[in-house]
Amino acid sequence: MGLRLPGIRRGGGAGEERLVFSDVETVPRRRLTLVLGLAVGLATVPLVMLYLLLVLSSFADRMLSGPDIFSARYSLENWRLLFEGRLEPAAGQLYTARDLAVIVLNTLLVAAGVTVIVVLTSVMAGYAFSRMRFRGRRRLMEFIILLHAFPGVALIIAVYAIYVWSLGLVPREAVTGYRFLYTILARAALEIPMSIWLMKGFFDRIPWEVEWSAMIDGASRLRVWWQIVLPQVKPGIAALAIFAFLAGWEDLIYVHVFLYTGGIKTLATFIEEVVGNIETAYLPIAAAAGTLYLLPTIVFFVATQKLLLQAMGGGVKG
Repeated sequence: MGLRLPGIRRGGGAGEERLVFSDVETVPRRRLTLVLGLAVGLATVPLVMLYLLLVLSSFADRMLSGPDIFSARYSLENWRLLFEGRLEPAAGQLYTARDLAVIVLNTLLVAAGVTVIVVLTSVMAGYAFSRMRFRGRRRLMEFIILLHAFPGVALIIAVYAIYVWSLGLVPREAVTGYRFLYTILARAALEIPMSIWLMKGFFDRIPWEVEWSAMIDGASRLRVWWQIVLPQVKPGIAALAIFAFLAGWEDLIYVHVFLYTGGIKTLATFIEEVVGNIETAYLPIAAAAGTLYLLPTIVFFVATQKLLLQAMGGGVKG
């Protein structure tokens, strides 16, 4: 009788005998993956249920809380009232559909502006920190990540002081545009430090040989960066764009301070108005407004989901 070693089994057809090596860690790893998957799935169930109740409440005749989802009556009445500008069934028209469209466009403008600035700045700065060596590089990187430790609320007084001072230098006809620009720059500044570190990590994983071979063939440094390096960090750029878009889309404090005080509304400040008085607010319409607030985020995430999963799995090809 032969000796059977762990992880080795005998196999083969009739008249043939061969050794088949199996990974002894495969089964434990699969069990661990299964356990972690179940744990994450169970942990997300309450969150998914909350979002489901919010969406269902936007079509129901009352705000749902769980078991009453089967007894509620569902219709598009709440959405009709929302787009007609009536925050209660018996209330008058407080705004028009055009006003609501402007509010959505204002929110998209802020989110898109933050996304563009964060992506452009972080991609260029991350590449510079990854590939260039200069005096004070390490201290500067430490200082940048230190800036991320300060919450936006702690900086709002200083940011507002600069805003008030600079507003006096802006012509009256350009004040609205300046409010948007300042809000976008201020919100993007909070996301840039961590974003630079994120992109630096992606660039660090690309071997130098990839760039050197292209430069030896006659390509310029800019062409190498644009045509060879950037396509390999698309997952990182997608993840960065998602985080930046969400930061601009969901922002309330900076939008409230710099835009709302000037009569410019976004969805965040609009929903704040809808549920401002929780005792008298008609919550199903508030749920419809909240669902409308979620839709662009969900669409943006689904559109970039593949690249985001590659980023989480380390999808940079060397």
